[in-house]
Amino acid sequence: MGRHEYDLATQARKPTNVSLDIALVAEAKRLGINISRACEVGLTEQIAKERGRLWKEENASALESSNSYVDRRGLPLGQYRRF
Repeated sequence: MGRHEYDLATQARKPTNVSLDIALVAEAKRLGINISRACEVGLTEQIAKERGRLWKEENASALESSNSYVDRRGLPLGQYRRF
């Protein structure tokens, strides 16, 4: 499991209705998986992924500019690299 922004065990809860595949729910129950917690973990991971995508989109010009600089001039202080 990845690192999460919050401790899921201590957060307040909001009852929410979701529709899940019947076979997935049955298998989760059979394996003793807490479906609510599994959904929270999955949602947390999706939120982090989307935030990362949005950050890259919002900062695309700065990243492009930085990469262009390195392509033209090399890494700043690159002469001191030992690898």
